[in-house]
Amino acid sequence: MFPPNSTMESSDAKRVALLAAALSSFLAPFMISAVNIAIPAIAARFHAGAVEVSWFATAYLLTMSMFLVPFGRIADIHGRKRVFIYGMFVYTASSLMAALSTSASMLIAARIVEGIGAAMTVGTGVAILTSVYPARERGRALGINIAAVYLGLSFGPFIGGFITDYLGWREVFLLNVPLGALIMALVIWKLKGEWAAARGERFDLAGAAIYSVMLVLIIYGLSLFGENAAAGSALAVAGALAVVLFAWREARVEHPVLDISLFRHNTVFAFSNIAALINYSATFAVTFLLSLYLQYTKNYSPFAAGLILVPQPLTMTVLSPFAGRLSDRIPPVYVASAGMAVTTLSLFFFIFLAAGTALTLIITNLVLLGVGFGLFSSPNTNAIMSSVEKRFYGVAAGTVGTMRTIGQSVSMGIALSVFAILLGNRQIVGGTYPLFLKSVRVSFIIFTASCLAGIFASLARGRSG
Repeated sequence: MFPPNSTMESSDAKRVALLAAALSSFLAPFMISAVNIAIPAIAARFHAGAVEVSWFATAYLLTMSMFLVPFGRIADIHGRKRVFIYGMFVYTASSLMAALSTSASMLIAARIVEGIGAAMTVGTGVAILTSVYPARERGRALGINIAAVYLGLSFGPFIGGFITDYLGWREVFLLNVPLGALIMALVIWKLKGEWAAARGERFDLAGAAIYSVMLVLIIYGLSLFGENAAAGSALAVAGALAVVLFAWREARVEHPVLDISLFRHNTVFAFSNIAALINYSATFAVTFLLSLYLQYTKNYSPFAAGLILVPQPLTMTVLSPFAGRLSDRIPPVYVASAGMAVTTLSLFFFIFLAAGTALTLIITNLVLLGVGFGLFSSPNTNAIMSSVEKRFYGVAAGTVGTMRTIGQSVSMGIALSVFAILLGNRQIVGGTYPLFLKSVRVSFIIFTASCLAGIFASLARGRSG
């Protein structure tokens, strides 16, 4: 058993843990937003259609969703720092593979492996932070960590657009190699100690397999719905049955991969996760849709489109530490619910997006969306991590990450389904621009309705959340 207590009390350990977690939290969203900007260039290189284009992002998110909770459990048993280091190595190596891709299929395969590496690092970094920081300081630390996420989202479109314009889309992926090496070196040489609060417990391999298959069936079924409703519905129903099987099994094993009682008996944990799922489902595809809108409808270059999108995540970056500190002082439910309401209002305004919409209105609404999401995310994460015992930190962090990535996958799946219904797999060119714009507006209608429901899910956790 490693002795984490002395490490937890060290201010040096706090600083190193926060730096390592923040750097890794910066890296993943940076690459997501940078790749979103590069997608038109990648599509042109591989002659990819609208549905295939969406899978450049969805493959990564789906894989990450599948493995976040299982790797969170493995980290609780075998050591959070160890899993974090291995995951960063996998992420870095797969980024090199993506940069060297010679076909759309190879790139999608590289993104799948990249998703596995990200699953090993994203949740584990949050769990390490929660282990190191006491409850009275946790909101501030999580706020800084989430600010790093938004900083990555801020720089991704800007730097990704610049690199795509002047160097090429492959160099976007190559950026991961030195950054990943730096993070690994920092954790290996500077972060002392280990955290494994569930050491000695067994890993439920069968439960993890059911969990992963369950997510594939649901999310892939959603992605197929637009082009093949029968197949999509069949997979979604099979996924729903897998949910029942998973819940039945996990309630009966001694050491479940996900303790179902956390959802049944912990109202704060349950409704905070539901709120996170809804929020990400309603917001993640916004950058993807607006990136395509600005480049296709407005005829901006990738670099210019990236600059226009920066105000949203930049606003999130500024607000997240403030919102995190605020949630240390007042119940997170109030801050997070207000953020959800502001987000809903912004999504509603985007329903009226047209070819002639003024750029100033788009940027103003992006700032409003950034305010909403900045107020929601860190208080909601603080509520989740503070509602569980120490031995569940890895699983709880994995669940937070899973809600985020499932939400992101669902968000992309909604956009993908709308594209498939209205555009089919045709390329987005001049003749299909009206259908493309209609697809964007329909997507925002769906996102607004779901985020409105999310306000009530956020409030349902009660004052203690």
